[in-house]
Amino acid sequence: MRRGILSLLAVGAFAVSGTAACTANVSGSGRGDKPRIGVILPDSKSSARWETADRKYLAAAFKAAGVDYEIQNAQNDKSAFTTLAEQMITQGVDVLMIVNLDSGTGKAVLDKARNAGVATIDYDRLTLGGSARYYVSFDNTAVGTLQGQGLVRCLAEAKATRPVIAELNGSQTDNNSTLFKEGYDGVLGPRFASGEYVKGPDQWIEEWDNTRAGTTFEQMMTAQPNIGGVIAANDGVANAAINVLKKQGLNGRIPVTGQDATAQGLQNILNGDQCMTVYKDVRREAAAAAKLAIALAKGETGVTTTKVYDRVGKRDIDAILLEPKAITRANVRDVIEDGYVSADEVCTADFAAKCAAAGIK
Repeated sequence: MRRGILSLLAVGAFAVSGTAACTANVSGSGRGDKPRIGVILPDSKSSARWETADRKYLAAAFKAAGVDYEIQNAQNDKSAFTTLAEQMITQGVDVLMIVNLDSGTGKAVLDKARNAGVATIDYDRLTLGGSARYYVSFDNTAVGTLQGQGLVRCLAEAKATRPVIAELNGSQTDNNSTLFKEGYDGVLGPRFASGEYVKGPDQWIEEWDNTRAGTTFEQMMTAQPNIGGVIAANDGVANAAINVLKKQGLNGRIPVTGQDATAQGLQNILNGDQCMTVYKDVRREAAAAAKLAIALAKGETGVTTTKVYDRVGKRDIDAILLEPKAITRANVRDVIEDGYVSADEVCTADFAAKCAAAGIK
């Protein structure tokens, strides 16, 4: 474990944390000679999962293992992200786990950690060209494939004829967005080529910004009002598109995909406004990442299940990839029964009857 001079500087470094520390809560004691782990989450705006799921499950695993830990959220601020990482490295963390905001910032942070002898893990998002020793995520190409297959199923149920398909992709700085797109384009591409579907507008949503997604989709609808299906890269982007469709009385008539199985996404599915979402059991992802981090912090060898190729860094990275699950109205209750979101969050007064009809208690 890394200690010595770095440990002596820990308290002082944290005291000068400045703006970055104000953007997030601190968990764990960060004291003593226990193995120490630092985690930086990206934001709380692009998806609710980072604060409602990842933080909770990672903290529970670290507490159960009796290790010191600190979980911070950079709130989509690259300067804060860098400052938080530098503080954690100076404080003497044995392991640094990050969800990068973009590969450039992520690489700089990972390189600093590596040079300081800190073990590194890319969590959920791969840092292209980075130096993380390990990567823990879902099979994100499979996520996109499920989205594409879900849209195909919904269009078939709607008996759509040569529908124009709009694509609202995630942030182009997030490698996962590229993988999602590879997945759903793999499903939709042959249908575009055959003329079964018509390829419509296709845009990236910078920083996964839901407000920007709504504006972008509104512009798409103005330019091409005959859009008949929407690939939305996550539930927040999907909800932005649904709000635009509501203004035109088209919600529920034009299939919209999603991802993350948020409470809002599940409500949209129950309401018939969203065709499907993709459930990524963050408990399993967090458990796998925490187990790996704890082992590394204790000086043990990390156990992984596969390798992922970094096309920018031109190297293979030891990885753990988990399988996602498609969610439709027929199996919304699976997400709730797993405890990922609660019935109380989904089955509010407006949705009580729909929850009952879907077998949600």
